[in-house]
Amino acid sequence: MPLRFFRWALAVALLLAAGFASAQNAVLPGGMTRGPSIEGITEYRLPNGLRVILYPDASKPTATVNITYLVGSRMENYGETGMAHLLEHLLFKGSKNFPRPDAEFSRRGFQNNGSTSLDRTNYFSTFRASDDNLKWAIDWSADAMVNSFIAKKDLDSEMTVVRNEYEMGENDPTRVMLKRMQSVMYDWHNYGNSTIGARSDIENVRIENLQAFYRTYYQPDNAVLTIAGKFDEKKVLDWVAQSFGKIPRPKRALPTLWTAEPTHDGERTVAVRRKGEVQIVMVGYRLPSSLHPDFMAAALAADILGDTPAGRLHQALVVPGKAAQVFAWTFDARDPGFVLFGAVVKKGEPIEPVTQTLIETIEGSFAKSPATAEELNRQVQEQRTAFDRALADPQAFGVGLSEYIALGDWRLFFLSRDQLAQVTTARIDQAAQRYFVRDNRTIGYYLPDDAPKRAEMPATPTAAQRLADYKPTTTAAVAEAFDPSQQNIDRRTQRMAFGELDVALLPKRNRGNTVNVRTSFRWGDEKSLNGRMLAGEMAGGMLARGTSKMTRQQIADEMTRLQMTGGLLGFQTTREHLPDALRLLAHVMKDASFPADEYAQLQRQIVTGLSSQVDNPEALSRDAMSIHFNTYPPGDPRHYMPLKERIEAVPGLPLDAVRAFHRDFYGTARG
Repeated sequence: MPLRFFRWALAVALLLAAGFASAQNAVLPGGMTRGPSIEGITEYRLPNGLRVILYPDASKPTATVNITYLVGSRMENYGETGMAHLLEHLLFKGSKNFPRPDAEFSRRGFQNNGSTSLDRTNYFSTFRASDDNLKWAIDWSADAMVNSFIAKKDLDSEMTVVRNEYEMGENDPTRVMLKRMQSVMYDWHNYGNSTIGARSDIENVRIENLQAFYRTYYQPDNAVLTIAGKFDEKKVLDWVAQSFGKIPRPKRALPTLWTAEPTHDGERTVAVRRKGEVQIVMVGYRLPSSLHPDFMAAALAADILGDTPAGRLHQALVVPGKAAQVFAWTFDARDPGFVLFGAVVKKGEPIEPVTQTLIETIEGSFAKSPATAEELNRQVQEQRTAFDRALADPQAFGVGLSEYIALGDWRLFFLSRDQLAQVTTARIDQAAQRYFVRDNRTIGYYLPDDAPKRAEMPATPTAAQRLADYKPTTTAAVAEAFDPSQQNIDRRTQRMAFGELDVALLPKRNRGNTVNVRTSFRWGDEKSLNGRMLAGEMAGGMLARGTSKMTRQQIADEMTRLQMTGGLLGFQTTREHLPDALRLLAHVMKDASFPADEYAQLQRQIVTGLSSQVDNPEALSRDAMSIHFNTYPPGDPRHYMPLKERIEAVPGLPLDAVRAFHRDFYGTARG
C-alpha cells in the first residue's frame, strides 16, 4: 500500500482544465510545451505524448526519477494475469543501449525499485544528485521504454524470484484474504484479479504475449515522467528532449476497456481454511471511483471506523477483548474500487460474535451515532500532515505521485488536499449509509485448519490418452434413410383400433432401436368439465406420484429401468422395453392412488413456481394478453385463469376434487 495520503484522490476533473501557456513554448527544447504549474511543480509535454513533471528542491542532496506507465492488472487479458507485474521485473534486465544496467546501478549507488497496482506500474531510482547521475537515469529510462529486451532467458531466470514472491503471498493469511475478497467482490471487472496473477498464467506465459503487452503499453503517450529533488531545470528539459523526444509517437490505439461491474444484489461470503495460528474476518464494500466526489467522504468514514485507538471498531472489538486487532484499508482505483475492514481473532475463540459486531458497527453506527466534529478533525489533521510531509520529501512525493497519475492527473494530489476542508460530518454519514449496506457486503473468513478437506484437481489427460486403449464393445444398428414426405408417412403407418382407442404405428430402423410414444386423450365436454379444469391439471400432475402398488420412487426407478425419458403421457424408450413401458403407463393411469403428502408437495411446488413469475416481465405480458383476449366466463373449460388467481386457487383445491376428476374421466375412451 502507498503512503496513507495517497488514498485521497477524487474527481472534479473539470476543475483541472489546463490551458497550455504558448507564450513560453519558444524557449523549450524539442517542441516541448509547458503545462500547468502548482506550488513550484510544473508539467511539460513532448510532441510524442509523454508528460513530464518537474519538482525541483535544492535543499535536498538527492534526486529521484520515477516513470509511471498507465498499465496495471486492470489491462490484463484472460490467461495473461500477472503480466504487468512480470514486466516490472524484466524492465531492469537490460535494453539495447543499456545491456547491463544493474552493474551501473550498483556503481552509482542507485536505489531502484518498481511496483505494480490495479491501474499503473512505476519504476523509480533515487541517487546522489549530480548532472552525470541524472542524465544517465533519464537516458536509461528512455531506452527501457522502447528498447528493453523482454527476453525469454530473462523471463526464465526471473521466474524463481516471481514464484517466491507468489509463495510469500500464499503463506501470508492477510494477503491470501485480500486475493479472495477481491475475487468475490468482482464478477467481471479485472479488479477481481490479484496483481501477482494466477500461478498457471505466471508459469505458462508466452514471451511473445509479454512482448506484445510491452509494445502496447510502454509508449510515451501512456507514460508520465516525474523528476524530483536537486537539479537544474533547464538541463533536465534538454536531456529529456534528447532522450525521450526521439521516440516517435505510437501509431497504435490503446485498447478500450469497457467492462463495468454490475451493482451487487446481495451479500457474499467466502471462507479460506489453511494451517495458521490466527483467525481473520474481513468485511468488504465496493466504493465509487476515487475520482467520484463521494469517495473522500466514504474513505474518511472508513478511517473513523478503523482508526486506532480512537476508532469505533477498536472500541467495539479490541477494548472489550473480542479481537486482538482491527483495521480498515481503502483502495484507490480509477474505476469503482473497494474498502476492507477486518479483525484478527485468537485461534480457538468464537469468530461469529466478532463478525456480528463488525457488521453492526460498520453498517449501523453512523445512523445511530453520526460522525462527530472531533472524529472528522482528527482524520483531516492526519491527512493534512501526510500531504505536508510528502511535499517536504521529494523522493516520497515523486514516487507517491504515481497514485494520482494513475487516476488521470497529478494535480489531483492538490485537489484532494484542498478539498479536505470541504468535507462535513453530514457527508460522511451519508456516504457510510449509502455504501456500507448489506447487499453491498462481502464477508471473508480465514479459519485455521490443520487438516483442510481439499479436493485437488488432477492433471487433465488428452483425448488421445483416453482413447489409447479403447475398443468399441457393441455395433450400433444402422439407421435407414427415411423419406419424410406425407405420402411415405401415410404408406408406412399402420393403423388399428381397440374400442375407442386409436393406435398408429410408424416403424423404421434407427440407431439405438429407440421408440417415441405420444398419447392424446379427450375427456369430457363443455358441460361436464365446467369448473373442473384445475382439478384435471392437478390430476395429471399426481399420476406418477404413487399407485395402489407402487410409490413415487418405485415408479421413477421403473422408468429408469425401462429407459423411459420424458413424461408418462409422452416418452422415449426402446423396442425391447416398449411393452413394459406401456403396461406401466396403463397401470399408473388406472390405479393412481393420490397420496395426501405428495399432493401437498405438488401444491407447494406449483405455487412456488407461479409466484416466481409474478415479477417476470415475459410471464406478466403473456398473462395480460391472455386476460385481454379471454371471452369465456369463469368455470368454462376454455376460460383463462389469471396468474394471481391461480396462485390463490391451487392451495384451496381439495384432494378429493382431484381424485373425483380421475374417477370420472380417466380411461382410454376417445384416445
